[in-house]
Order: sequence, then structure tokens, then C-alpha cells
Amino acid sequence: MALDRDHVLRSAAALLTRKSTATMDEVAKAAGISRATLHRHFAGRDALVRALEALGIAECEAALDTARVDEGPAGEAVHRLVRAIEPAAGLLAFLYTENQLFEGEQQNQGWARMDERLTALFRRGQETGEFRIDLTPAWLTEALYGLLASGAWAVSEGRVAANDFTYMIVELLLGGARRTTP
Repeated sequence: MALDRDHVLRSAAALLTRKSTATMDEVAKAAGISRATLHRHFAGRDALVRALEALGIAECEAALDTARVDEGPAGEAVHRLVRAIEPAAGLLAFLYTENQLFEGEQQNQGWARMDERLTALFRRGQETGEFRIDLTPAWLTEALYGLLASGAWAVSEGRVAANDFTYMIVELLLGGARRTTP
């Protein structure tokens, strides 16, 4: 029987989202395969994390496309994006804590592509007068990543209802980012 790589990655993502320190043995058990089979496909934790990174980037870029972030008012685009990215938020939360993904020559260019698209969204919101200009688009992008990760952790820990994920993130981010007129 052929290994279902997508199943293994999604099982690993689900486990590592809840328990970032899980061992390769625990990942194999969660995926329903032996440790030897896991190691044949992923030489070690770093290889597994890199594969999860590729999956996470693909899912986040798909969410950016689904949300049509270049269309309509920027605030509405942010709302659509948070709703679209919610299924991948747990994986994003795990990846957000994996510092080695953001260091050195091995950095996946997918992060830069996502940053560029998000920064453009926030810049557009500033140019149209929707968002404050004293908060840089880069900062708003980082704030969004942080809120997505925090929201995913809060939902997975049962501290926040899953149905409130999008509302809470959008309200907090845009509540601080919206430009107010005196």
C-alpha cells in the first residue's frame, strides 16, 4: 500500500499544532504508520517541518487567492482572508514558532511572497484612507500573523469558540488599524 503523504502531513500538522514538542514516534503513531516508514519519507524532524512548511505556504497562498485580497475595500479583504485562512491557522501557528524556518539561506521564498501580498493589502488600505498611516504595512502583516497564531492556539485549547475565530481576529486587528476621523 502506498503511503498517503498528504495524510501523514496533515496528521503531523494536527499533532504538532497541539504539541509542538511531539517526537517522531508520536508523529508516526498519529499518522497510523511505523516510525521506520515515517523516516523513509522524512529523514528527520527538520525534513518533516520543511514539508509542513511547504504545505502551510501552499494553503496560505490558496487562502490569499480565495479571499481575493486585491478586490474591494481592504477591510473587507482582510475579513475574507481571515475566514479563508482559518482551516490552516493551526498549521500556521505551529510554523510561526519554528524559528529555523525564518533564518539563513534555506528560507522558503513563499514567506516573502505572502508578506508581499499582505503588505500590499495593508498599504492599499492606508492609501484609500481605511487604515492608519502611523502603523507600517509590515507591522500590520506581522500583527495579522500573530493574531492568527494566537487565535488558533486559543481555539485548540478550548479557551475560545471556533465560531468566534474570524470575528475576534478581524475586530482586534481592524479595531486598531482603522483610521478614525477626529
